[in-house]
Amino acid sequence: MTQNHRVTPFRRSTQPDALTSPGVRRIFVRDLVLLADIGVYRREQGKAQRVRINLDLMVDEPPGAPTDRLKDVVNYAKVIDAVRALVGSGRVNLVETLAEQIAACCFADLRVRQATVRVEKLDAVADAAAVGVEIERWRSQNP
Repeated sequence: MTQNHRVTPFRRSTQPDALTSPGVRRIFVRDLVLLADIGVYRREQGKAQRVRINLDLMVDEPPGAPTDRLKDVVNYAKVIDAVRALVGSGRVNLVETLAEQIAACCFADLRVRQATVRVEKLDAVADAAAVGVEIERWRSQNP
């Protein structure tokens, strides 16, 4: 018994190549602990408090094949340096204010599409490991 095998000619896919099509990647910074001049209560004013900062940044990838060049990615070291400079630049009353300022700082790199920022005060409430806020911001909200 003979079987007929049909051979289909190879056709190039019309789907984008996963290695060369632009996409997004998530850049993150976990548990960055800094001293901040923050707080509305009299007992908080005039002394630095520990804050823990966590960032998740959705970043546009460049078109084309991936490279191994630092200039082609959002550099998390530069993000951390900017956050350190911001936190050290002056006093804020609220963790919400600090989170908004950090988000705006992250959008300085135009490749950042979305930012999730969590700011926690580690020593504000004796019975809690931390108190704070987490915000999500999108590029359309930050022209």
